[in-house]
Amino acid sequence: MRRRDFAPYHHIGILILRIGLGIMMMLHGYPKLFGGPEMWADLGTATQSIGIDFAPVFFGFMASITEFFGGLFLLLGLFFRPALLFLIIVMIVAAASHIAAGDGFTDISHSVELAIVFTGMLFIGAGEYSLDNKLNNRNRRRY
Repeated sequence: MRRRDFAPYHHIGILILRIGLGIMMMLHGYPKLFGGPEMWADLGTATQSIGIDFAPVFFGFMASITEFFGGLFLLLGLFFRPALLFLIIVMIVAAASHIAAGDGFTDISHSVELAIVFTGMLFIGAGEYSLDNKLNNRNRRRY
């Protein structure tokens, strides 16, 4: 098959990535977000691996918000690039935390893989089937 055969469908591919990864991030973020201060403090200690050793509850809460709502924004294609930037930061901190803990490759690889995919998506954009695209088109028609 030639490359052009799939060209009209690349926005569907982006949509599938957004929906799948968005749901997975929300599923990972939900128990952390609703786990309360003890969960946030435990999660927030990951920042110690990059030299931030204060306010673990705050940083854990922010990471859980980023995972859940970043996943939601990814799913919807809304605030797409800002959401990806925050998700990339969370994945880099997660990878650094696993490395600092001496975890094996299989523990480290998940967050590294997601950081790579999110970085690629940052350059690709949300695609045609996204709320960002819909809102941008609506604003263009008004002027």
